[in-house]
Amino acid sequence: MRLQRPATALLIGLAVAAVTGIAANAVARSTDPLVIPITIHFSHYDPAAVTVPVGRPVTFVITNTDPIDHEWIVGDAALHERHRTGTEPVHNARPTEITIPARTERQTTVTFDAPGALQYICHLPGHEAYGMVGTVTITPGG
Repeated sequence: MRLQRPATALLIGLAVAAVTGIAANAVARSTDPLVIPITIHFSHYDPAAVTVPVGRPVTFVITNTDPIDHEWIVGDAALHERHRTGTEPVHNARPTEITIPARTERQTTVTFDAPGALQYICHLPGHEAYGMVGTVTITPGG
């Protein structure tokens, strides 16, 4: 009588590895939004830097734990310069410009169309100077 259990176990192991690899690849290529949580605490963003793929929707879930309102405005230097002197009291018309009232959570979904780096900043008086700044890095090959 001949035992073939080690060969069978090897084949099962290879099959599981192949299925796991296929599943991981499918998740990496998914068009479902990538979810990134950001917490605002003591007038700082956590994390202060995130990396996302170009062309894939990203849902930012921003939780403001502070007892004061904040903003999350994403853009290049020119956009931020305009907001430093702007007069909009509330932001909710664009997915990259939102207001997060005290002790609330807001979600926004953004698809970045080009690789590069942008900043997210709160432009309420004194907040940027206090350090309420973060960076989103958009990588190619989404």
